[in-house]
Amino acid sequence: MTRFFKGKVIRLDFDEYFKITNPYSEITMSPTPTKLPEYKKVQKSIVITLKDTLEKNTTYVINFGKAVSDVTEGNVLKNFTYVFSTGAHIDSLSISGQVINTETGEREKDATVMLFTLKQDSLLFGKKKPSIYATADSAGNFTLSNLHQDDYRIYALKQLTPNKIYDYNKDLIAFNQRVIHLTRDTQNVVLKLFKAKPDKFRMGEHRFDNDGKMLFTFNQSMTDPSIKIIYPPDFDQYKLVEFSKTKDTATVFMRNMDFDSIRMEFFDKGKPFDTLSLRKGRKEAFTRQLAFQYNIMSDGKLKPGTRLMATANYPIENFDPALITLKEDSNEVSNFTVTRDTASTRNLFIDYRWKQKANYLITFNTDAVSDIYGDKNKGTRRPFNLDNPENYSLLTLTVTVPDTGKSYIVELLNEKKQVLKSDVIHKKTVLNYKNYITGKYLVSVIYDDNNNGKWDSGNVRQKLQPENIWVDPDIIPLRPNWEQQTAINVPREPTTP
Repeated sequence: MTRFFKGKVIRLDFDEYFKITNPYSEITMSPTPTKLPEYKKVQKSIVITLKDTLEKNTTYVINFGKAVSDVTEGNVLKNFTYVFSTGAHIDSLSISGQVINTETGEREKDATVMLFTLKQDSLLFGKKKPSIYATADSAGNFTLSNLHQDDYRIYALKQLTPNKIYDYNKDLIAFNQRVIHLTRDTQNVVLKLFKAKPDKFRMGEHRFDNDGKMLFTFNQSMTDPSIKIIYPPDFDQYKLVEFSKTKDTATVFMRNMDFDSIRMEFFDKGKPFDTLSLRKGRKEAFTRQLAFQYNIMSDGKLKPGTRLMATANYPIENFDPALITLKEDSNEVSNFTVTRDTASTRNLFIDYRWKQKANYLITFNTDAVSDIYGDKNKGTRRPFNLDNPENYSLLTLTVTVPDTGKSYIVELLNEKKQVLKSDVIHKKTVLNYKNYITGKYLVSVIYDDNNNGKWDSGNVRQKLQPENIWVDPDIIPLRPNWEQQTAINVPREPTTP
């Protein structure tokens, strides 16, 4: 650190060769001068030439971001700064804390923590790069140093391509609602990253696929979506609509493709929010091949106690049970049934009293199934057998909540943090999970503050924080043929900063 600095050139010497990358996007100087400095690499040194007059009695911090790395392995010298003052005093206040991912509850490394003075906040955030920032380390910890007394707002960004400017549609954001009145070192600031809830509901991608189905995406999940065909007249009767589990994607199949333009209206909870038109050639040819997937695991096992389900890639118009055969240990059996799934136009259930250690072969012979376009399947077969019931367990959770006047969403997750089941509770509740395969499981709890049965994200522009999520740190192991009983004590909801 240098005091009483009066020069125009700063030379920083290193003990080994290095490379400097994107200096004018990675390196920042705070306070920011009107004319940016010039940065040059000379042998084992960085030479900084100042182009502007510096303020009197002011501490300056040059933050090198990820600009400096070693030559051999490309390891970045993170959070490298050079501090100097034009007066006798060097600012020494600091802000430190942790960056956490709201959904996973885990510390988030390599997030950029940014600081703006209250005067700068509305003018710069999301528009220009910050001059005061630091990168969270591998444990999600950060420290912003050499700060002067002032009022600040603090943010964190997690970006695929770090540029320190907030992209509403792509980046994870965290912010503290309270202004930091910095008069002394401030510690334990917790910043919780989230993907922002969009300001307005918007249509995303919309197209005809090569097979003739229409695909629509939305910028957020809907509650109770529906679609109505408003042109051509009377074509609404020909549509078949499927929404994704997250209700942010819609697939539309049309029984009648005799049109060159189609217009539809989109609703949520019965209220229209958008209309959209798509065009195609009236006689345009589409390529389709009817095929099936099964609810059989990758190792060829069918979970005990479940029905065998064949899912077609297009809605099924009809099927001929006589052209569907089942073999048990190479012997054809007849006492099985094939029925439609009343909840989906693409599923068929095959029911039979499956036996342990028997080998099965289900065959859909040619023309067994027709889809709504009149296409028929080619002959396909799928071998499988029944998994051993001893590989599965019963998990019982006794969940105690801190406030019976509030709503909580209990989620069971696998090792990949995928949600397997969700339950909304309001009081101490016993939850039973039957026939879950041997493995490790986690429990997370959403504090459902608005009582709508789902997690709601936040919005930095509206100063709205996401709903809190608590992830139980204890992993629940399930052993084969085991009854596991676990108590879950949900802590009180943390105060949102």
